[in-house]
Amino acid sequence: MENTTSRDTSGFIKEVLSIIIVALVLAMLIRFFVVEARWIPSGSMKPTIQENDRVLVNRFIYRFQDPERLDVIVFEPPLETGYKDDFIKRVIGLPGDRVEVAKGQVFINGQPLKEDYINEKPNYSFGPVTVPPGSYFVMGDNRNHSFDSHQWNSWLTKEHIKGKAFLTYWPLGRWGSMK
Repeated sequence: MENTTSRDTSGFIKEVLSIIIVALVLAMLIRFFVVEARWIPSGSMKPTIQENDRVLVNRFIYRFQDPERLDVIVFEPPLETGYKDDFIKRVIGLPGDRVEVAKGQVFINGQPLKEDYINEKPNYSFGPVTVPPGSYFVMGDNRNHSFDSHQWNSWLTKEHIKGKAFLTYWPLGRWGSMK
C-alpha cells in the first residue's frame, strides 16, 4: 500500500513547479513582447531621464502605430554609429519633415519646436535635412551632450525601434510618466 503522505507531497511539489514554470514563461513573454525594464547609463536625456534611472518601455505599441513626435524611444543605433548597445532619445523629426537647428532652436518644417523639456538650448547649427520615408530624426534632451541624429551619417529606421519609454520607476522619488 502506497503512502498517501508521499503521494500528497509529490502532487504538491508538481503543482508548485507547474505554477513556477508558467509564471516564468509568462514573465519572459511579457518582457520580450510587452513591457521591458531598462537601466539608463548616460545623461543624454537629462533632465527627463537622469543617469542610472530605471524606466519601463512599451515594446508592443509600435506594432500598431508609428512613433509620434516627442515620443521617448529605445532603439538599436544605426550600424554606422559604431555602437551596439541600445540608445534612448526623443523623436524630433518624422518621415518627410525638414529638420534644422539654428540659433539655439530646433525648427521642424520652418517652424520652431516648443521644447520645455530640454536641459539647455543647442549650441550648434545643423541642417536643414529632410527625413527620408520610414526614418526618424532623434535627439537627446541634453542637446549639447547627446550623440544623436545630428551627428550620424545615417538614419534611424522603424525596424531599429524597440519601444516607447513611458514610465520612470526608480528611484522612487522620480517615479512618473514621461512627458
